[in-house]
Amino acid sequence: MDLFTYAFDEQEGGRNKPLAARMRPQTVQEVIGQAHILGPGKLLRRAIEADQVSSLIFYGPPGTGKTTLAKVIARSTRSRFAELNAVTAGVTDIRKVVEEAKERLVMENTRTTLFVDEIHRFNKAQQDALLPYVEEGTIILIGATTENPFFEVNPALLSRSQIFQLEPLSEADLRQVMERALTDRKNGLGDLHVKIEEEAAEHLIRYAEGDARRLLNALELAATTTPVGADGSIRITLDVAVESIQRRTVRYDKSGDNHYDTISAFIKSIRGSDPDAALYWLARMIDAGEDPRFIARRLVISASEDVGNADPQALQVAVSCFQALELVGMPEGRIPLAQATTYLASAPKSNAAYVGINQALETIRTEGHKPVPVHLRDRSYKGAAKLGHGAGYLYPHDYPDGYVPQQYLPDGVHHSFYKPKEIGYERNMKKWQEMRRLRNRPDRQ
Repeated sequence: MDLFTYAFDEQEGGRNKPLAARMRPQTVQEVIGQAHILGPGKLLRRAIEADQVSSLIFYGPPGTGKTTLAKVIARSTRSRFAELNAVTAGVTDIRKVVEEAKERLVMENTRTTLFVDEIHRFNKAQQDALLPYVEEGTIILIGATTENPFFEVNPALLSRSQIFQLEPLSEADLRQVMERALTDRKNGLGDLHVKIEEEAAEHLIRYAEGDARRLLNALELAATTTPVGADGSIRITLDVAVESIQRRTVRYDKSGDNHYDTISAFIKSIRGSDPDAALYWLARMIDAGEDPRFIARRLVISASEDVGNADPQALQVAVSCFQALELVGMPEGRIPLAQATTYLASAPKSNAAYVGINQALETIRTEGHKPVPVHLRDRSYKGAAKLGHGAGYLYPHDYPDGYVPQQYLPDGVHHSFYKPKEIGYERNMKKWQEMRRLRNRPDRQ
């Protein structure tokens, strides 16, 4: 497809196209949002304006402009533009595009830009079919995906592409999209004289949840189904807006980045002692259908990793939460989950045990396994006593305070792994540690 044919196809059908298609930006300057990759001086903006676009993968939620950017590039580039949808295309379609691209490169010295929508739908064989032609430069690949490409796209193809993540549009961005659609007389709703109440506009923007296409579809539905008033205008009220846009299906892939990002935010909110934020992320996971046992397991881990001995009861609370969840199931299980979440988020924090075990493991891996000191060895098994195992061991309970100084670490190991903090119950443990170390000093023995 050449640029002229493409431009004709874009205009064909005109007003019969959905509003979202008619309002699609034509140049990079018209794109709303995504300033982190399209702002002045940004890499992608410079590459588009200089017609030096290499293979790209656009990754982000629906309605954030992935297809729009591909088509903007099509208008800006001197290469030919071809388009495939991974839902319907197969290896045969890829080979046809590639053969045409090869012929064009030889006969016209013109490269081909291939846009593959929903590239994550291609299986490994289909993605592999693209690889050699991307590598040798026969085609410039632009892939669009709503799924994390690091999960769904072959590493070899990723390594040959620039990856750009598109973010949901802000409410300010969506308002700009709405205002442009309402005032544009050529492609938008300007000729309909639409008047929208502020509450209605806010509702549409809020429920669009960063998706420009969803917003424009709802706005078009509201405008085209509302009778014209006596003054010749169409008035969109809050009631009309509510009917025009419903709550969207929650997008939450339990094996993808939504899963990992949300549980990360949940645990970090607990670690940061913010019970309100922790409850928000907990509710979001529950609402999305996350496995509650997965959440409970992470609470058990957090109880030891983040709270630790600053509040030893935290682990008991987390384990009890897991048991209660198994006993009552969902939806009632949300209550013990919330109790454990708020307890851990509100508890004093210490990661001393977590840091200590990691340092001890690192010492063993770098310094090797040291022999157990003779006096600490077991003398109960056959022949052990004759070998001197256990000889010289001092039984702490025979001494005042149940403590007596003696060597417990192997010879040559002098690390201090557990360093209690001055927080919560661990403050008492630190005092005991300091007293023990004081009594271990050679001048006290």
